[in-house]
Amino acid sequence: MESTNLWVWVAGAVLAGRLGAEWALEALNRRHLRQVAGCAEAGGSEGSGRARALAYAEARSRFREIELLWETALLAGLWLTGWLARGWEAWQQVVGTGVWADAGFVWAVFTGASVASWPLRWYERFHLEERFGFNTTRPRTWWADRAKGLLLGTVLGLPVLVGLLGLMRWDPAGWWMWGWAFVVAVQWAVSWLAPVIILPWFHRFSPLPEGPLRERLLTLARRIGFRLADIQVMDGSRRTRHSNAFFTGWGRFRRVILYDTLLAQLASEELEAVVAHEMGHDRLRHWQKMMVGSALGLLAAFAVAAYAAQVPSLFRAFGFPGPEPAILLVGLGLWAGPVSAWLAPLIHACSRRWEFAADAFAARVLGTAEPLCRALERLHRENLMNLPSHPWYRWVHESHPSLEERLAALTRAGRGPAPAGDRSSA
Repeated sequence: MESTNLWVWVAGAVLAGRLGAEWALEALNRRHLRQVAGCAEAGGSEGSGRARALAYAEARSRFREIELLWETALLAGLWLTGWLARGWEAWQQVVGTGVWADAGFVWAVFTGASVASWPLRWYERFHLEERFGFNTTRPRTWWADRAKGLLLGTVLGLPVLVGLLGLMRWDPAGWWMWGWAFVVAVQWAVSWLAPVIILPWFHRFSPLPEGPLRERLLTLARRIGFRLADIQVMDGSRRTRHSNAFFTGWGRFRRVILYDTLLAQLASEELEAVVAHEMGHDRLRHWQKMMVGSALGLLAAFAVAAYAAQVPSLFRAFGFPGPEPAILLVGLGLWAGPVSAWLAPLIHACSRRWEFAADAFAARVLGTAEPLCRALERLHRENLMNLPSHPWYRWVHESHPSLEERLAALTRAGRGPAPAGDRSSA
């Protein structure tokens, strides 16, 4: 078998293997969820809540299958049919060559792939999420978000692409080390500036009003040594009824962000527990570890790209005359998802471990796990996430432990009350 044909078969196997494995997991998880919901109803639990959570989980699972099929078809269409190679040839004939022209092609491919997913995103927001009462986004807001995203991708992404292509021309052998350092620096800069430049462009933020809750959270931050610029409320309800809390930024830009939907759902003690959990991630240096892990993963990706640049048969297999820096970047971006999917279990295992640690941190600094237990139960119920996934599915896909696992971990540590019956549906 010729090497060019071998690369096509490898690409097809990666795509088909991922699609088949993901679909099998989705089917396995749906069967498991039906069994869990059926057992809960037979045991006298609140069947209506479980039934609605099951319907939501199944709808999300079916949507995920369609999403995977669409992503697979898009990649197969671009690479295995020669469309990308013909597009590259036409682009050079019309636009020309050079760093900026090549960067424009890469940007156009990434933008086209993003726009191609818009029908799925629209269906997800205005049909799936609408069906279960979560959507509050107006079509005008949705389209404005898409336009802002495109503009932001152009302003930030195009210069990065130009910089990478320039480095590839400047140092063909060692570009990948320089390029890695450059991209990591950009990522860190963006994460530093996001709270004051990027996020306010999409959402409205206001300081948490003066009062007992604000003082309670500020006192918590001082007690555990969490450097905090402000506590702000985000208008999450303009887009969804889902709730969340997170912190973002570095140094004097660091902020704790609370969804306004979260404030409406939880009592003060429960909000304090959720914020303590988020602060625990920082005090235990989970965010720093995540950034280092991301940087190492990116380094490995750039090293693989550097190797691929030395394999002419890889490019010829997909219709290109030889190694092309722009095509290398396109491949790096488009194939990152299917390839990294096989590493997801390792990444999510670390994330779940950190969630357990942050839960324990919150219970320790508050002296009790009871508010955190109540908050977790309420959030899982409100977000229709109170059905535990199949262990294999959770191992591959989920960055958080199940509600039962989190409550059991706190109970075993003697920091919280034992769940009374089926707490996940309380």
